[in-house]
Amino acid sequence: MPTLEKSPIGFDATSPSHRFIAELLREADIQLDGSRPWDIQLYAPGVIDSALSRGNLGLGESYMRGEWDAIRLDELFYRIMRAQLGQRIKPTQLIYHSLRSRLLNRQTAKRAWEVGEKHYNLGNDFYAAMLDQRMTYTCGYWKHAQTLDEAQEAKLDLICRKLQLKPGMRVLDIGCGWGSFMGYAAEHYGVECVGLTISKEQAEFGQRLLRKGLPVEFRLQDYRDESETFDRVVSIGMFEHVGHKNYREYMSVVHRCLKDDGLFLLHTIGKNLSNTVTDPWIDKYIFPNGELPTLGQITDAAEALFVIEDLHNFGADYDRTLMAWHHNFETHWPRFKEQYGERFYRMWRYYLLVCAGAFRARQIQLWQLVMSKQGILGGYSRVS
Repeated sequence: MPTLEKSPIGFDATSPSHRFIAELLREADIQLDGSRPWDIQLYAPGVIDSALSRGNLGLGESYMRGEWDAIRLDELFYRIMRAQLGQRIKPTQLIYHSLRSRLLNRQTAKRAWEVGEKHYNLGNDFYAAMLDQRMTYTCGYWKHAQTLDEAQEAKLDLICRKLQLKPGMRVLDIGCGWGSFMGYAAEHYGVECVGLTISKEQAEFGQRLLRKGLPVEFRLQDYRDESETFDRVVSIGMFEHVGHKNYREYMSVVHRCLKDDGLFLLHTIGKNLSNTVTDPWIDKYIFPNGELPTLGQITDAAEALFVIEDLHNFGADYDRTLMAWHHNFETHWPRFKEQYGERFYRMWRYYLLVCAGAFRARQIQLWQLVMSKQGILGGYSRVS
């Protein structure tokens, strides 16, 4: 666990902004320059004012510069979010970001490739060190699991069983990542898989599955360009990159690609409140043009196209998954320190631990929805 080595500059009791934030944080049992692992240590002036004016964008950037710290960032943000302190602060300099997120289509076919270049193409070696042995970059299922590998295999098997896979079926995986689902489904359920990705690194890495003789195909293309039909369609952790202006088109593409008697499983992070926009720090540094849907947006987009057969929320499992990724990241960081540098280290640590805190606070969720085109006669049998 990291320790704080620098000397804090001290809490400025004469500053109105410091006093306001100190009183607000006290409601979540957090102290400025306190001694507990989740307390904030200030190392430079201006951190508080930047957070007030620029929200998490200002707070995250000042963290990346080393201007403040906390030993347990995950616990700090869990407390902030559980107490809903963010709703009490209205950053004045983020009005443009809010309007842009609401009014513009930031996930057009042209811009969809940006997240692949900036995030998923960081390097296969880096992700292999952080993730499980199958390179599964989505939430694990920890119901009966003790390790990250077990949790990810349990999640992949859960999806296969929910889709009722049978040997010989053809499955489309929209946003296939490094091919973890396709590899598992082909190995254990005898299906053929086609995966879509916008990351060249992922597509190249996926060739290892072909070398194993598995019936999988990686297509480096946008989901909107797919027109073949399949027995099953799955999308695991990709819907967060679709954007609200494209939800209906996305569902129409899935409807077009799914056989009439097929099943579609959507695995996505989601948010509780519809009147919020993408976190500006996450948008700038981690997932450009990303957007979390609400459950209502998903069901509206699916209306008249799909019957929702099953809904499963295991968002609390993402906290444990992120903490496992963070453990691996810290363990293997010495291998990558020279390549990526201190600023990247603080950025990535902030990303993993802030997200863990958000899932722990139940501010964001993880949903799996199973859908059919016309409804399954006699009903759908839920598996767990």
